[in-house]
Amino acid sequence: MLGFESILDRFSELLLLLILLIVANGAPIIARKLLLDVAACPLDCGRNFLDGKPLFGISKTVRGLISSLLCTALAAPLLGLSVSIGLTIAVGAMLGDLLSSFIKRRLSIAPSRMALGLDQIPESLIPLLLVQSQLNLCAEMIVLIVVLFLILELILSRILFYMGIRDKPY
Repeated sequence: MLGFESILDRFSELLLLLILLIVANGAPIIARKLLLDVAACPLDCGRNFLDGKPLFGISKTVRGLISSLLCTALAAPLLGLSVSIGLTIAVGAMLGDLLSSFIKRRLSIAPSRMALGLDQIPESLIPLLLVQSQLNLCAEMIVLIVVLFLILELILSRILFYMGIRDKPY
């Protein structure tokens, strides 16, 4: 069990991981506004799943995947972490994003519509689990970071909406 003092000792690490998660998940949103139609082809190539619904939907694009990988890989060394940690965080975040989109399509939730928890937890939990052993993260740290990410994403989503970067706030 991780005590309060231990969490405080690792506070800077917690902040760095939160920043990387925000970069990994935010880069596709920023890239959509900056790059418009560049590499905007859907990752699922418009294919449907066995239920006849889209695999992921039109909002999951090659542009989003590439922007997440590049931005997070570049941000990691600036934060004192390796490029491989940055790439792993980005891959995990994008896998979590695709998983949540896949589930949302099965539940007939429209692309870019929010499903509280489903939109935030896989996008933060999967990358943290992927780097858990490398960064010696305990379960309490992971849970704390996931909860903080959920809260921050809801706040940042509103800010990005008011700035005209997001089309819809969460």
